[in-house]
Amino acid sequence: FTGADLENLLNEAALLAAKRKKLAITMDEIEEATMKVVVGSEKKSRKISEKDKKITAYHEAGHAISSYYLENQDPVTHISIVPRGMAAGFTLYTPEQDKTHLLKSRMLDDIVSLLGGRVAEQIIFNDISTGASNDIQRATETARNMITKYGMSEKLGPIAFGSGNDEVFLGKDYNHMRNYSENVAAAIDEEVEAIIRDAYNRNKKILTEHIDQLHIVSEALIKLEKIDKEQFESLMTTGVLPQEKVSEKTEEIISEREVIEEIVEDINENTENSENA
Repeated sequence: FTGADLENLLNEAALLAAKRKKLAITMDEIEEATMKVVVGSEKKSRKISEKDKKITAYHEAGHAISSYYLENQDPVTHISIVPRGMAAGFTLYTPEQDKTHLLKSRMLDDIVSLLGGRVAEQIIFNDISTGASNDIQRATETARNMITKYGMSEKLGPIAFGSGNDEVFLGKDYNHMRNYSENVAAAIDEEVEAIIRDAYNRNKKILTEHIDQLHIVSEALIKLEKIDKEQFESLMTTGVLPQEKVSEKTEEIISEREVIEEIVEDINENTENSENA
Protein backbone atom coordinates (compact mmCIF):
# COMPACT_ATOMS: atom_id res chain seq x y z
CA PHE A 1 0.00 0.00 0.00
CA THR A 2 1.04 3.58 -0.62
CA GLY A 3 0.77 6.18 2.14
CA ALA A 4 -2.60 7.32 0.78
CA ASP A 5 -3.84 3.70 0.72
CA LEU A 6 -2.79 3.23 4.35
CA GLU A 7 -4.52 6.46 5.34
CA ASN A 8 -7.73 5.33 3.64
CA LEU A 9 -7.47 1.91 5.28
CA LEU A 10 -7.01 3.32 8.80
CA ASN A 11 -9.82 5.83 8.30
CA GLU A 12 -12.14 2.93 7.42
CA ALA A 13 -10.84 0.96 10.42
CA ALA A 14 -11.45 3.95 12.73
CA LEU A 15 -15.04 4.26 11.48
CA LEU A 16 -15.63 0.54 12.12
CA ALA A 17 -14.15 0.81 15.63
CA ALA A 18 -16.39 3.81 16.38
CA LYS A 19 -19.49 1.97 15.12
CA ARG A 20 -18.61 -0.96 17.38
CA LYS A 21 -18.09 1.43 20.31
CA LYS A 22 -14.47 0.38 20.82
CA LEU A 23 -11.89 2.56 22.52
CA ALA A 24 -9.15 1.57 20.06
CA ILE A 25 -8.69 0.17 16.56
CA THR A 26 -7.97 -3.56 16.69
CA MET A 27 -6.78 -6.04 14.05
CA ASP A 28 -10.40 -7.08 13.44
CA GLU A 29 -11.20 -3.56 12.18
CA ILE A 30 -7.97 -3.35 10.18
CA GLU A 31 -8.63 -6.68 8.45
CA GLU A 32 -12.24 -5.72 7.66
CA ALA A 33 -11.09 -2.32 6.38
CA THR A 34 -8.47 -4.04 4.20
CA MET A 35 -11.19 -6.17 2.60
CA LYS A 36 -13.27 -3.05 1.97
CA VAL A 37 -10.39 -1.08 0.41
CA VAL A 38 -9.07 -3.96 -1.71
CA VAL A 39 -12.30 -5.67 -2.80
CA GLY A 40 -15.19 -3.37 -1.90
CA SER A 41 -18.02 -3.22 0.63
CA GLU A 42 -20.00 -6.33 1.54
CA LYS A 43 -23.44 -6.60 -0.04
CA LYS A 44 -25.20 -8.79 2.51
CA SER A 45 -28.60 -7.53 1.40
CA ARG A 46 -28.18 -9.26 -1.98
CA LYS A 47 -30.27 -12.43 -2.11
CA ILE A 48 -28.19 -15.41 -3.22
CA SER A 49 -29.76 -18.75 -4.15
CA GLU A 50 -28.32 -21.95 -2.65
CA LYS A 51 -27.19 -23.07 -6.10
CA ASP A 52 -25.29 -19.83 -6.76
CA LYS A 53 -23.81 -20.00 -3.26
CA LYS A 54 -22.54 -23.52 -3.95
CA ILE A 55 -21.06 -22.52 -7.32
CA THR A 56 -19.25 -19.56 -5.71
CA ALA A 57 -17.96 -21.74 -2.86
CA TYR A 58 -16.42 -24.31 -5.21
CA HIS A 59 -15.12 -21.54 -7.48
CA GLU A 60 -13.23 -19.79 -4.66
CA ALA A 61 -12.11 -23.09 -3.14
CA GLY A 62 -10.66 -23.97 -6.55
CA HIS A 63 -8.52 -20.82 -6.50
CA ALA A 64 -7.37 -21.38 -2.91
CA ILE A 65 -6.51 -25.08 -3.16
CA SER A 66 -4.65 -24.79 -6.46
CA SER A 67 -2.62 -21.89 -5.03
CA TYR A 68 -1.87 -23.93 -1.90
CA TYR A 69 -0.12 -26.58 -4.01
CA LEU A 70 1.72 -24.16 -6.32
CA GLU A 71 5.32 -23.42 -5.39
CA ASN A 72 5.34 -19.76 -6.45
CA GLN A 73 2.11 -18.49 -4.88
CA ASP A 74 1.54 -16.29 -1.83
CA PRO A 75 -0.32 -17.76 1.19
CA VAL A 76 -4.12 -17.62 1.17
CA THR A 77 -5.24 -15.29 3.97
CA HIS A 78 -8.96 -14.89 3.37
CA ILE A 79 -11.72 -16.60 1.37
CA SER A 80 -15.25 -15.24 1.17
CA ILE A 81 -18.45 -16.01 -0.74
CA VAL A 82 -20.16 -12.84 0.52
CA PRO A 83 -20.63 -10.51 -2.51
CA ARG A 84 -18.35 -7.46 -2.50
CA GLY A 85 -18.35 -4.82 -5.20
CA MET A 86 -18.95 -6.63 -8.50
CA ALA A 87 -17.55 -9.93 -7.21
CA ALA A 88 -19.69 -12.83 -6.00
CA GLY A 89 -16.77 -13.92 -3.84
CA PHE A 90 -13.00 -13.60 -3.59
CA THR A 91 -9.79 -15.27 -2.45
CA LEU A 92 -7.16 -12.96 -0.96
CA TYR A 93 -3.42 -13.64 -0.89
CA THR A 94 -0.87 -11.73 1.18
CA PRO A 95 2.79 -11.67 0.06
CA GLU A 96 5.30 -12.62 2.75
CA GLN A 97 7.79 -10.13 1.31
CA ASP A 98 8.05 -7.49 -1.41
CA LYS A 99 9.26 -8.74 -4.80
CA THR A 100 11.42 -6.64 -7.09
CA HIS A 101 11.46 -9.09 -10.00
CA LEU A 102 8.62 -11.16 -11.43
CA LEU A 103 9.92 -14.54 -12.58
CA LYS A 104 8.50 -16.54 -15.48
CA SER A 105 7.76 -19.48 -13.14
CA ARG A 106 5.76 -17.16 -10.88
CA MET A 107 3.76 -15.77 -13.81
CA LEU A 108 2.96 -19.28 -15.04
CA ASP A 109 1.76 -20.26 -11.55
CA ASP A 110 -0.33 -17.07 -11.41
CA ILE A 111 -2.14 -18.20 -14.56
CA VAL A 112 -2.71 -21.68 -13.09
CA SER A 113 -4.18 -20.14 -9.93
CA LEU A 114 -6.42 -17.77 -11.91
CA LEU A 115 -7.97 -20.73 -13.71
CA GLY A 116 -8.76 -22.56 -10.46
CA GLY A 117 -12.36 -21.32 -10.28
CA ARG A 118 -13.21 -22.36 -13.84
CA VAL A 119 -11.58 -25.77 -13.42
CA ALA A 120 -13.42 -26.43 -10.13
CA GLU A 121 -16.77 -25.61 -11.77
CA GLN A 122 -16.01 -27.96 -14.66
CA ILE A 123 -14.98 -30.83 -12.36
CA ILE A 124 -17.83 -30.53 -9.83
CA PHE A 125 -20.78 -29.41 -11.95
CA ASN A 126 -19.65 -30.61 -15.38
CA ASP A 127 -20.63 -27.11 -16.50
CA ILE A 128 -19.15 -23.61 -16.45
CA SER A 129 -20.46 -20.18 -15.43
CA THR A 130 -19.71 -16.54 -16.25
CA GLY A 131 -18.03 -16.12 -12.86
CA ALA A 132 -14.58 -16.81 -14.30
CA SER A 133 -14.70 -14.05 -16.94
CA ASN A 134 -12.36 -11.70 -15.06
CA ASP A 135 -10.03 -14.57 -14.16
CA ILE A 136 -9.78 -15.62 -17.81
CA GLN A 137 -9.19 -12.04 -18.92
CA ARG A 138 -6.35 -11.58 -16.41
CA ALA A 139 -4.82 -14.97 -17.25
CA THR A 140 -4.89 -14.21 -20.98
CA GLU A 141 -3.42 -10.74 -20.45
CA THR A 142 -0.59 -12.19 -18.34
CA ALA A 143 0.18 -14.85 -20.96
CA ARG A 144 0.17 -12.29 -23.78
CA ASN A 145 2.44 -9.93 -21.83
CA MET A 146 4.87 -12.80 -21.27
CA ILE A 147 5.13 -13.28 -25.04
CA THR A 148 4.87 -9.74 -26.42
CA LYS A 149 6.28 -7.58 -23.63
CA TYR A 150 8.76 -9.65 -21.62
CA GLY A 151 10.19 -11.88 -24.38
CA MET A 152 9.50 -15.11 -22.45
CA SER A 153 8.62 -17.24 -25.47
CA GLU A 154 11.12 -19.98 -26.38
CA LYS A 155 9.65 -20.11 -29.88
CA LEU A 156 9.65 -16.36 -30.65
CA GLY A 157 12.64 -15.43 -28.52
CA PRO A 158 13.46 -12.32 -26.45
CA ILE A 159 11.66 -9.88 -28.73
CA ALA A 160 9.09 -7.23 -27.79
CA PHE A 161 6.09 -7.08 -30.11
CA GLY A 162 3.94 -3.95 -30.29
CA SER A 163 4.53 -0.21 -30.01
CA GLY A 164 4.69 -0.14 -26.20
CA ASN A 165 2.79 3.16 -26.09
CA ASP A 166 -0.01 3.23 -23.51
CA GLU A 167 -1.59 6.53 -24.59
CA VAL A 168 -4.99 6.66 -26.24
CA PHE A 169 -5.61 9.43 -28.78
CA LEU A 170 -8.60 10.01 -31.03
CA GLY A 171 -10.11 6.66 -30.05
CA LYS A 172 -7.01 4.65 -30.95
CA ASP A 173 -5.21 2.51 -28.40
CA TYR A 174 -1.60 2.64 -29.54
CA ASN A 175 -0.77 -0.09 -27.06
CA HIS A 176 -2.44 -2.50 -29.49
CA MET A 177 -0.88 -1.15 -32.69
CA ARG A 178 1.05 -3.94 -34.39
CA ASN A 179 4.56 -3.61 -35.74
CA TYR A 180 4.78 -7.26 -36.79
CA SER A 181 3.41 -9.49 -39.55
CA GLU A 182 0.25 -11.60 -39.65
CA ASN A 183 2.39 -14.74 -39.38
CA VAL A 184 3.99 -13.47 -36.17
CA ALA A 185 0.56 -12.46 -34.84
CA ALA A 186 -0.67 -16.02 -35.44
CA ALA A 187 2.42 -17.41 -33.70
CA ILE A 188 1.78 -15.15 -30.70
CA ASP A 189 -1.82 -16.37 -30.49
CA GLU A 190 -0.60 -19.98 -30.62
CA GLU A 191 1.90 -19.35 -27.81
CA VAL A 192 -0.73 -17.66 -25.63
CA GLU A 193 -3.17 -20.51 -26.23
CA ALA A 194 -0.49 -23.09 -25.37
CA ILE A 195 0.30 -21.34 -22.06
CA ILE A 196 -3.39 -21.15 -21.09
CA ARG A 197 -4.10 -24.78 -22.03
CA ASP A 198 -1.04 -26.03 -20.15
CA ALA A 199 -2.05 -24.00 -17.07
CA TYR A 200 -5.60 -25.37 -17.28
CA ASN A 201 -4.33 -28.96 -17.43
CA ARG A 202 -1.96 -28.36 -14.49
CA ASN A 203 -4.80 -26.95 -12.43
CA LYS A 204 -7.12 -29.81 -13.34
CA LYS A 205 -4.47 -32.31 -12.20
CA ILE A 206 -4.09 -30.52 -8.83
CA LEU A 207 -7.82 -30.28 -8.10
CA THR A 208 -8.53 -33.84 -9.27
CA GLU A 209 -5.81 -35.22 -6.99
CA HIS A 210 -7.10 -33.15 -4.04
CA ILE A 211 -10.83 -33.29 -4.71
CA ASP A 212 -11.56 -34.33 -1.11
CA GLN A 213 -10.05 -31.07 0.12
CA LEU A 214 -12.03 -29.20 -2.54
CA HIS A 215 -15.24 -30.61 -1.04
CA ILE A 216 -14.11 -29.90 2.54
CA VAL A 217 -13.19 -26.25 1.92
CA SER A 218 -16.32 -25.62 -0.17
CA GLU A 219 -18.62 -27.09 2.49
CA ALA A 220 -16.94 -24.92 5.13
CA LEU A 221 -17.47 -21.84 2.95
CA ILE A 222 -21.15 -22.67 2.42
CA LYS A 223 -21.54 -23.02 6.19
CA LEU A 224 -19.45 -20.03 7.36
CA GLU A 225 -19.33 -17.80 4.24
CA LYS A 226 -15.84 -16.59 5.28
CA ILE A 227 -12.62 -18.46 6.09
CA ASP A 228 -9.39 -16.91 7.38
CA LYS A 229 -5.80 -18.16 7.03
CA GLU A 230 -5.82 -20.28 10.21
CA GLN A 231 -9.11 -21.95 9.29
CA PHE A 232 -8.02 -22.63 5.72
CA GLU A 233 -4.70 -24.18 6.77
CA SER A 234 -6.49 -26.28 9.39
CA LEU A 235 -8.93 -27.57 6.76
CA MET A 236 -6.06 -28.40 4.40
CA THR A 237 -3.93 -30.20 7.00
CA THR A 238 -6.51 -31.84 9.29
CA GLY A 239 -9.80 -31.68 7.37
CA VAL A 240 -11.62 -29.83 10.15
CA LEU A 241 -11.88 -26.27 11.44
CA PRO A 242 -9.83 -25.25 14.53
CA GLN A 243 -12.92 -24.99 16.79
CA GLU A 244 -14.07 -28.42 15.65
CA LYS A 245 -10.69 -29.84 16.66
CA VAL A 246 -11.15 -28.31 20.13
CA SER A 247 -14.66 -29.78 20.35
CA GLU A 248 -13.40 -33.22 19.34
CA LYS A 249 -10.60 -33.01 21.93
CA THR A 250 -13.09 -31.97 24.58
CA GLU A 251 -15.30 -34.95 23.73
CA GLU A 252 -12.26 -37.25 23.98
CA ILE A 253 -11.38 -35.85 27.41
CA ILE A 254 -14.98 -36.26 28.61
CA SER A 255 -15.07 -39.80 27.25
CA GLU A 256 -11.76 -40.69 28.93
CA ARG A 257 -12.97 -39.17 32.20
CA GLU A 258 -16.15 -41.24 32.07
CA VAL A 259 -14.11 -44.41 31.49
CA ILE A 260 -11.82 -43.56 34.42
CA GLU A 261 -14.81 -42.85 36.68
CA GLU A 262 -16.33 -46.24 35.76
CA ILE A 263 -13.03 -47.98 36.55
CA VAL A 264 -12.80 -46.18 39.92
CA GLU A 265 -16.39 -47.16 40.72
CA ASP A 266 -15.63 -50.81 39.88
CA ILE A 267 -12.51 -50.75 42.07
CA ASN A 268 -14.42 -49.24 45.00
CA GLU A 269 -17.25 -51.73 44.57
CA ASN A 270 -14.82 -54.66 44.47
CA THR A 271 -13.04 -53.32 47.53
CA GLU A 272 -16.29 -53.06 49.48
CA ASN A 273 -17.29 -56.60 48.45
CA SER A 274 -13.91 -57.95 49.59
CA GLU A 275 -14.18 -56.21 52.97
CA ASN A 276 -17.71 -57.56 53.49
CA ALA A 277 -16.56 -61.05 52.62
